[in-house]
Amino acid sequence: MHTPINPFKQALQQGRPQIGLWLGLADAYVSELLAGTGYDWLLVDGEHAPNDLRSTLSQLQAIDSARLALPADDASAHAVVRIPHGDAALIKQNLDIGAQTLLVPMVDTAAQSAHLAQACRYPPEGFRGMGSALARASRWQQYPGYVHEANAQVCLLVQAETADAMHNLDAIAATPGVDGVFIGPADLSASMGYPGNPGHPAVQAAIADGIRRIRAAGKAPGILSTTEEQARKWLDAGALFVAVGVDTILLKKAAMDLLARFRAPAAPGATQPPGY
Repeated sequence: MHTPINPFKQALQQGRPQIGLWLGLADAYVSELLAGTGYDWLLVDGEHAPNDLRSTLSQLQAIDSARLALPADDASAHAVVRIPHGDAALIKQNLDIGAQTLLVPMVDTAAQSAHLAQACRYPPEGFRGMGSALARASRWQQYPGYVHEANAQVCLLVQAETADAMHNLDAIAATPGVDGVFIGPADLSASMGYPGNPGHPAVQAAIADGIRRIRAAGKAPGILSTTEEQARKWLDAGALFVAVGVDTILLKKAAMDLLARFRAPAAPGATQPPGY
């Protein structure tokens, strides 16, 4: 048995856009349901959602289970795990429980990126701890070549979400072992002096320029957009992994829309919150 190929990493390398959905409800039942709906990837959020290592494990298991329920020619969603910060121990633990693709927030320099890339990989390419006998990722050594094959299947995505990161973006994107760079519009807008306003023209211009620079480095740009207009804009600009919604927002909006059909019309001027 061989270590499974990372289909998400393979798609990015081939330049095929991947459409994803953000998971913030921190619930394996929800993750299992959404894993069979046709998205290319699902983001298990450990930064801003109430996930820990065990709840992340449960969601990885739930997402994997969808593959067994789908017809052989249908691809199930690939799990991407966002850890809360770029700690080598957290990276090791999340890889060991079966994550192949990690998203790391608040990466501002090429030096940080290089450290993260090494933390994701076994020696001699990195310094990931050799604990595969205890790891779900190796199926507890049912993949006999795991320690030799795992490095090639790890996909590291780093988040550029500050003015400093955008200044250093060319070097970050060029870092060996970094597969993609995710631009965080909300934090970037705050760092640029426009908190709560990712739609500001200066922020939008910085994002568009960032996507161009990431592609020029031969890496995959990514972003989260909660409006169709924004998502299509960034796909057209060259983004390769785009989350087009968040489960919490979808659930709330659907519930509010349903209730509105049984309530009095909203007061004039009432609006939905702006998209991310």
